[in-house]
Amino acid sequence: MSTLTITTIQSNLFWEDKMANLQMLQKKIDSIEEKTEIVILPEMFTTGFSMNAAQLAETMDGETVDWMKMVSNKNGIVLTGSVMIEEAEKYYNRLIWMLPNGQYGYYDKRHLFAYGEEDQHYSAGNKRLIASVKGWKINLQVCYDLRFPVWARQSPLSSRRGAGGEVEYDVLIYVANWPERRSHAWKTLLCARAIENQCYVIGVNRVGDDAKNIHYSGNSLVIDPLGQVLYHMADEEDINTITLSKEKLEEVRTKFPFLNDADDFTML
Repeated sequence: MSTLTITTIQSNLFWEDKMANLQMLQKKIDSIEEKTEIVILPEMFTTGFSMNAAQLAETMDGETVDWMKMVSNKNGIVLTGSVMIEEAEKYYNRLIWMLPNGQYGYYDKRHLFAYGEEDQHYSAGNKRLIASVKGWKINLQVCYDLRFPVWARQSPLSSRRGAGGEVEYDVLIYVANWPERRSHAWKTLLCARAIENQCYVIGVNRVGDDAKNIHYSGNSLVIDPLGQVLYHMADEEDINTITLSKEKLEEVRTKFPFLNDADDFTML
């Protein structure tokens, strides 16, 4: 059965300083010694969780996307994380999934964090992105999306193809700027998403303080389909590489075919 090796980068971020963040993150990526296939950066990795989109957002032809193409190609990795993007006179908190050959997909954050006024500065996306690597299907989401289980739920049509059979996705990734004061919810909901969807879940958060005096404790996690924590790091910068097992995933789904009993629903 195939494996998938993923590296998570839990980092502090320079507030609204794109070049400083790109230089810092490139050094971290270049320092990875293990062979890896996917590298995951936090939400808004060039700026921190800023509402200053009108001044800081780039286009898809901009410097950050070009940087992602260069780093992905140079290191032979899939590189992902979210950035501010301007398109058709709107701003998006956009997760970019960059392949080594320069091709990419993207996901625009659907659930905008109104408590932090994100909905006043950005437009919401309306479709999911499920990527594919080596036969692994990967569902990509951003931060506040974590609080809305229907948006992450395995679709009933695909998940009822039998125990151990094909499902909609195998790995669920959240990139985030999730404050320390709500870290209990972050850790609890990541485990819940893994258990209810019988998938690996990866949450990559930042650390440090931003210019609004909001503290981030990281608590980046990798969780298996039974909800067991395979990796957890809090309160410090860290680069971690882990290999996921498709055999383990299929074993859980075959032994516990709970997805076959899922409720039907339609997502509008």
